[in-house]
Amino acid sequence: QVHLVESGGGLVQAGGPLRLSCQASGLPLDDYTMAWFRQAPGEELEGVSCISWLGTSTYYLDSVKGRFTISRDNVKNTLYLKMNSLKPEDTAKYYCAASHTRSLTITKMPPTDEFTYWGQGTQVTVSS
Repeated sequence: QVHLVESGGGLVQAGGPLRLSCQASGLPLDDYTMAWFRQAPGEELEGVSCISWLGTSTYYLDSVKGRFTISRDNVKNTLYLKMNSLKPEDTAKYYCAASHTRSLTITKMPPTDEFTYWGQGTQVTVSS
């Protein structure tokens, strides 16, 4: 059975850092394209970042470029999202997701319906 479990969310002041983790079980991360999505109250789900199954290509939402870094540790079977210089507008519930669609290069966020497995989310709240 596949499980994706996010952790690392919390309350942080604007400008501060957080690192989100997504521990996978029941699936080898290095076989999957992995991504982070977020959803703020009253807003649609938004793709934040994506990393190819080889780990050689990444995508970032424009508003997080230069502040967020996606990475994966295939030995630990864990996906990460390092978030620096957090802003109040980053406040949302963050979800990790896995897609079996394999692309060597990611030029845009794959659509949500390409992601088969989803975690339960972790809340990130940034205070001003």
